[in-house]
Amino acid sequence: MSALRFGPGILARHEALARFTQDEGRLTRTYLTAKHREAGETVMAWMREAGMEAGFDAMGNLVGRYAGATADAPVLMTGSHMDTVVDAGKYDGSFGILSPIACVADLHARGKRLPHAIEVVAFGDEEGVRFGATLLGSRAMAGRFDPKALEAKDKDGITLREAIRDFGGDPDAIPTLKRDPAKVAAFVETHIEQGPVLLDEGLAVGVVTAISGCTRVRARVTGVAGHAGTVPMPLRQDALAAAAEMTLAVETYCCARADRIVGTVGKLAVDGEGAINVIPGGVNFTVDVRSPDDAERRAAAEAIRADCEDIAESRGVALAWDAFFELQSAPCDPRLMTLMGECIARAGVKVRTLPSGAGHDAMEMARLVPAAMLFVRCGAGGVSHNPAETLDERDADIATAVLLDFLERFQPSGARR
Repeated sequence: MSALRFGPGILARHEALARFTQDEGRLTRTYLTAKHREAGETVMAWMREAGMEAGFDAMGNLVGRYAGATADAPVLMTGSHMDTVVDAGKYDGSFGILSPIACVADLHARGKRLPHAIEVVAFGDEEGVRFGATLLGSRAMAGRFDPKALEAKDKDGITLREAIRDFGGDPDAIPTLKRDPAKVAAFVETHIEQGPVLLDEGLAVGVVTAISGCTRVRARVTGVAGHAGTVPMPLRQDALAAAAEMTLAVETYCCARADRIVGTVGKLAVDGEGAINVIPGGVNFTVDVRSPDDAERRAAAEAIRADCEDIAESRGVALAWDAFFELQSAPCDPRLMTLMGECIARAGVKVRTLPSGAGHDAMEMARLVPAAMLFVRCGAGGVSHNPAETLDERDADIATAVLLDFLERFQPSGARR
């Protein structure tokens, strides 16, 4: 077996980054905290060691730049997020930062400059844990940041505006972070799959076709509370039984279209936490519907709502349905997908295309410039957002070699819309 070129070093750096955590005994690193700063300064040192100029921007994103062959060379952007969920795995987000740094280090060691500059971005906030708003860093660079988000507060009452200033940033300068699509040729993100498809098929990497859009719903079922021993079964208006049937309706609809739609009831709460001898009178639940095809997703959400309304009517309960959040899908650029597939094939791996059900910074950058994603296999059944998240050093090696090949073969004029 040949020696690995990139994998061991990248995994060692993941171990080093995992030490920057707010919670003893588990990995939690949220936006604009002291641990975000410490981790960022470590990554900044690695960027500079790789031959890049690097620094934090006005919002706390860390940007490393490797100049192109000419001063006016267009930019190929890459990167991922530095923040984590609570009790996170080590590889979500971080791999998409450390892998391109390794690529740039290789180019720098060879003294090679490309027809395009490379910017590696460690976005400050993708997960939205601290302030409840996701993709903040990439939204700013895509010119889609909502200034109202600056007034969002964390659990300690600190606003995003205050946190940016405390970090050393400048909330008033956020509009200046928008990248000029005339100067940025494309964005590419490498990321662990966070699912089992590549693992099940024995493949190290895959090409993402689109990042799924999402519809989220808050639903409430209102029935009639009653005594568990005295109300006959046919006369009950059991809110929990109705909500349970609605949950199965979500599953049934999506399972029949499993290649295109996923649906999840993630929360289900009985009023007052329920009681063992009381027929539940009220239940709140959530629905999350995702698809890479927005029309199919919207149709699915409406069909599921209609099914739930039929269940409510048949059981004599009331249903309130609030579709409070919608995120459009982000198709990946076909020409970039083709190039990525060619690079995978040259690495000796079967080319597998697949959508991403999870959101990523690439979906915001895709609103601005052509975008692509490279997925790398993760182990442990594809588990992510969990300490059990794993990444094999050989897979990390293959993915980084593919990304380096992509960076070297990319032609800015060929990626334009």
